[in-house]
Amino acid sequence: MASSSTARFGDTGRALDVIPTEHRSFWQDARRRFLRNRLAVFGLAIVSCIALLAIFAEFLAPFPYDFARFDRVLLLPFENTDHPLGTDEVGRDYLSRLIFGARTSLMVSLVVQGIAVLIGVPVGALAGYLGGAFDFVVSRIIDVMTAFPSLLFAILIISILGGGLQTIIVALSITGWILIARLTRAQFLTLREQEYAVAARALGVPVRRIIFRHLLPNALTTILVAVSFGIPATIFAEAGLSFIGLGINDPMASWGKMVGVSNAYVRVYWHLALFPTLAIALTMLGFAFLGDGLRDALDPKQQSQ
Repeated sequence: MASSSTARFGDTGRALDVIPTEHRSFWQDARRRFLRNRLAVFGLAIVSCIALLAIFAEFLAPFPYDFARFDRVLLLPFENTDHPLGTDEVGRDYLSRLIFGARTSLMVSLVVQGIAVLIGVPVGALAGYLGGAFDFVVSRIIDVMTAFPSLLFAILIISILGGGLQTIIVALSITGWILIARLTRAQFLTLREQEYAVAARALGVPVRRIIFRHLLPNALTTILVAVSFGIPATIFAEAGLSFIGLGINDPMASWGKMVGVSNAYVRVYWHLALFPTLAIALTMLGFAFLGDGLRDALDPKQQSQ
């Protein structure tokens, strides 16, 4: 919505038209800054393509991910027209495995980050707003959990519970909420001292309403940026665990698992390691560009630029 007005300046008595100003919300400004960032748009395009592959894997993959042809074992790329990217050690179409591997990676990362938000945001918000004994206990729990290497802790959990999709989600979620909780707590420690929060407390507004209506929307940008960086980190963790044989079990497709299995054949059948490695690298690159773009677009300091 645009508005204009007329004002007089100095002693000249001449009327100067004030330049019409377009009033945009914070999110509209953020979207404009994001779209002006070419690398961010490129990252969004990569992530969107991978998401579409994951969602429509059944329609895009030429074969089911577990369909094996023992008469077509270890075909090289373009050696057979039915398998443009070749086959694996048991004759499964490699292109289909790559497409379904995108679904596995995104499923694990989104679920883990969703659990991290559901746990980390409420815990961090209450610790930062309430302070006192509750904040002390939460801070010490966060310190203790941070002391454990997250990947080694996940390996311990998987070694006890066994591999599989559900187990790897649980193993990565146990420590995945720590960063979200720490960032949310830091934001609420600052926001609770703002004038609008102090005024709301003076007026007797319930704590729940202050947290969810006044403080959380202002901390949302930091949380979104943290999640955008947490997704590729989770994808890499899942790939690493699957690479050493502690992640996704066969016959489910996983990029890390595909790279790990290729060790015995990679000197001759180069495609077994190359294609899933490129898929992981491209996904990490896309989310990295997307995360950087979101961080720049949602930075309030950029709002006046």
